[in-house]
Amino acid sequence: MKINKLKKDLIKIFVKYKLSKAHAKICSDAIINAELVGASSHGISRVKMYCDRIKKRVINPKPKIKLKKISHSIFHVDADNSIGFVAADIAIKRAIKSAKKTGFSLIGVKNSGHFGLSGYYAEQAIKKNLIALCFTNAPPAIAPFGSRKALFGTNPICFGAPTSSRVPFIFDASMSIINRGKIRLAAKTKTKIPKGTALDKKGQPTTNASKALKGVQLPIAGFRGSGLAWMVDILSGVLTGSDHSGKVKDPFDDFSGPQNVGHLFMVFKPNLFVGNFRQRIKENIKRVKNLPKIRGTSDILYPGQNKYKRYKKNMKGTIKIPHAILKDFENL
Repeated sequence: MKINKLKKDLIKIFVKYKLSKAHAKICSDAIINAELVGASSHGISRVKMYCDRIKKRVINPKPKIKLKKISHSIFHVDADNSIGFVAADIAIKRAIKSAKKTGFSLIGVKNSGHFGLSGYYAEQAIKKNLIALCFTNAPPAIAPFGSRKALFGTNPICFGAPTSSRVPFIFDASMSIINRGKIRLAAKTKTKIPKGTALDKKGQPTTNASKALKGVQLPIAGFRGSGLAWMVDILSGVLTGSDHSGKVKDPFDDFSGPQNVGHLFMVFKPNLFVGNFRQRIKENIKRVKNLPKIRGTSDILYPGQNKYKRYKKNMKGTIKIPHAILKDFENL
């Protein structure tokens, strides 16, 4: 499907589900960006879920979002159960504005929902020559180390910084070996997931996506990944006043109430300590890229390079949507 048509259709869908045109555009832009960077698990495949939650009245399409000023640099957002894209857009824009003035900004968000890709918000800060850290918690998927019950979400950690080139440094990774969106997409398209990424409800390794969704996802790096997921749960949930420790509702399966997801955005100027950040990061990247390479490797890529290549390539073509997802989209 052509990008412009897809964008128009997405806006029409969200307006049909009572979002304002401005909010519908925010959602559309974020979803299309996910498709363009190759993260289809966070793109069109989730649109039906958002619409189902609006229809069930667990996403508020007409939120009265409140922004509480704690200091010149710190703000607290009550998203009023809005769709996550809108809450995150307000938060990152405020963080950018504040950081440009004071050098640093910290924004906590409560009563929100799934906001798509963390890297999308970090990139907005980078375009304004700022560094960003983004955190968000999620429904239970990862078992704390030593437990056989899922409690922590996949809880991504995102760090973004400007570089000396047009390609920003963006590290955006969930604390599970693969993100939950990929498992859901695999279940929808009836494809297998990689070995060693999940256990079924009986604790046995599985490549069946549907069984994995009922079981447990495995964290990156064993107890370290479990610890990082816990850290994000504290930063996004405990600190902001959002749900945490397994209380965040699954957006696809639990319509008993709003998700109450929490987000935390930290944005600051790269020249807070030294004035030549771009030159220093250029040297940093160059030293890594000049290291001896293993056989079959022509270039050592920094986080964000692959995503940028996919974005540039996809911008020239059309977005491919699996038949099962396209059917849902056309029905909407």
